[in-house]
Amino acid sequence: MSGGKKILVIDDEPDVTDLIEYKLKGEGFSVRVSNNPAQILGEIKDFFPDLIILDIMMPELDGLQVCRMIRSNASLQSIPIIFLTAKGEQEDRIEGLEAGADDYLGKPFNTRELILRIQSIFKRITEAEDKKNSTLSVGGITVDTDRHRITVDGNDVTLTATEFRLIHLLMSRIGKVLSREELLSHVWNYSADVETRTVDTHIRRLREKLETKGDIIKTVRGVGYKIVEQQS
Repeated sequence: MSGGKKILVIDDEPDVTDLIEYKLKGEGFSVRVSNNPAQILGEIKDFFPDLIILDIMMPELDGLQVCRMIRSNASLQSIPIIFLTAKGEQEDRIEGLEAGADDYLGKPFNTRELILRIQSIFKRITEAEDKKNSTLSVGGITVDTDRHRITVDGNDVTLTATEFRLIHLLMSRIGKVLSREELLSHVWNYSADVETRTVDTHIRRLREKLETKGDIIKTVRGVGYKIVEQQS
């Protein structure tokens, strides 16, 4: 099931990275570990993983800072990220998702659950790529799932994996209002116990990246969001 996908594990505790590396290699993944977050961007560019497992509580440079650095780098920002952290409060989970993480697992964690979370992310990406209608176009915005590419008026726009799933879902249901709870379920695979402001944060960032076409995403107050055929 792994398909030889590459996973980078970033944690300042060697015992943790050794355990995860052992378990993931047993599942057929190609794994690299790093215990030095200060050098992590170089590691990511060198290894270019299909997914990153990232601890939040690290010295010098914490996981939230690393995540934001990854998400601000055009060549890296689409790589899915799973946070690992001893901070298990809901507010911490929300902060992690808002920083750009695709999933969140608290310590101590069950390695089998971690593997299932990884497989779930890869499955969502594969399902999005296998959609029958691989190209969607609305109001100058084109989403090509085969190439995992989005253009605005012919110009490429770089999105994170989560942002890509979000715009694809909205565009595949033109005119339909999707509640924040629906978006959490379909895009993040979370239920409504995660505060819905996470959705609002990602919608805001998505509008900013779409620039002049950002207002094609309409807010339906008290409900959620939709994309309309033509901007009003």
